[in-house]
Amino acid sequence: MQRRDLLRLAGAAALSSAAAPAFLRGRYRLEAQSPAEYSARTIRLMQESPVVDMLCQFAFADERGEGTPRADQWLQDPSTFTAADLEVFRGSGVKTLALGRGGANYEEHLRFMAEWNGLIASRPEWFVRVDDLDDLKSTRRDGRIGIMITAQNADYFRTPADVTTFHRLGQRVAQLTYNFQNRIGAGFLENHDGGLSVFGQEIVTAMQRVGMTVDLSHCADRTTLDGIAAATKPVVFTHGAARGLMPGYARCKSDEALKALARNGGVMGIAFIRFMIRPEAPVTVEHVVDHIDYVIKLVGAEHVGIGSDLDMAGLGTPIPKAGQPLAVAAQANFDRYKTYYAADGGVHVDGMNHPKRLFDLVEAMGRRRYSDDTIRLVLGGNFIRAVGASWVSA
Repeated sequence: MQRRDLLRLAGAAALSSAAAPAFLRGRYRLEAQSPAEYSARTIRLMQESPVVDMLCQFAFADERGEGTPRADQWLQDPSTFTAADLEVFRGSGVKTLALGRGGANYEEHLRFMAEWNGLIASRPEWFVRVDDLDDLKSTRRDGRIGIMITAQNADYFRTPADVTTFHRLGQRVAQLTYNFQNRIGAGFLENHDGGLSVFGQEIVTAMQRVGMTVDLSHCADRTTLDGIAAATKPVVFTHGAARGLMPGYARCKSDEALKALARNGGVMGIAFIRFMIRPEAPVTVEHVVDHIDYVIKLVGAEHVGIGSDLDMAGLGTPIPKAGQPLAVAAQANFDRYKTYYAADGGVHVDGMNHPKRLFDLVEAMGRRRYSDDTIRLVLGGNFIRAVGASWVSA
C-alpha cells in the first residue's frame, strides 16, 4: 500500500464512525494478502511520525531456505536489491533504520563503510544516508528509506583520530563494546568489568567532539555507568530492556543505569528479542509494552524508544539449519543471555517477526490509552532529540 493510500484511509476514518458499517469501523488492512487489521489512529501515527528504529539489522540469512535476502548480497551487488525488496522496507513504516554490524578491525570497518556508502549512493531514489538532524526528523514523503550508519563494537578505533575518519565517512553511532573486553571497556559477557579505560575516555571525548553518538547497549554495568559519567552530551542504549522486569538478566539495564541515562538526557530503545523481554514463553507485544511502561514510570516518557534488534523480515539472528546451534552460542559466558527460542528457531517476540511489527506496537500502546504525543516520542521523537543533541560538534 502506498503512502497516499495510508493517508486516505486515515482521513476517511476521521469521519463519524457511526456512519460506517461495523466491520469497517476504524479498522483497515494494509495488505490484501494479510488478515492483519490496524486502527486508523495507528495508521495515521505511523504515517505522520519520523519513525526511527535505532537497531534494525537490515537482512539476516535464513539458512532454512525460506528466501530471506542476504544484506551481503545487496552490498556486493546493489542491483540485486529490487523494487519489491524496497516495498517491504517502505511498508514497515520505518523512516530511519540504524544498522547493527561493523568491521572487526580498522581495515574491515573501512570496507564496511565503503560497502554501505556504495549501496546508498547506487540508489539515491530509494535510500538516503542519515547524516544530520534534518535527515533524522524527516518523514520522507518521497518514500526513501533513511539509513544511519552505526556499529556494535569499536575495536576499529586505533586512536582517537580514527573517530574523525569514520565520522567523515558517515558513521553516526558507535557502541563502545560488544560482549567482551576491548581497549575501551568491558562487555557484559566479560569475566571482570573494570569500567571505562583511559583510552575509552579519550574515545568518548573524541566522539562527542565530532558529533558521534555513544552507544552503551552491550556494555557491562560499571562500563555503562562510566560511559555515561564521561559524556557531556546524551548517550544511548540503542537496544535494551529493563532489568527491573528481568531480574538476574545481565544484558538488560539496571534501574541505576536507566536513572543515570535519564539524567544525561539519553534514551533506551526497547529490543524485540524474546529473552530480553520475558524469562519464558509466551512473550508478546504486550510484554514489550510492559518494558516501555516500566521505563516511563521510572524515568519519564522522554527516555524510551525502539531498537528492535531484528532485521526487516523479523529475524533476530541468522537462523541455522534444523538441529544446528547458533554460532554465537559458542561464546564464553553465553548462558548469561538465558536464551530460549520461538517454534521456528527465531529469537523474536511472538507475533512480531514481520516487517509491520511497529504497527502492532502502536496498536498495543493504543490499547493502554497512551496519548498521541507519547506514542510519537517512542516512535522516534526521543531518539531524534537525544541523538540530534549528541551530533552537535563541540
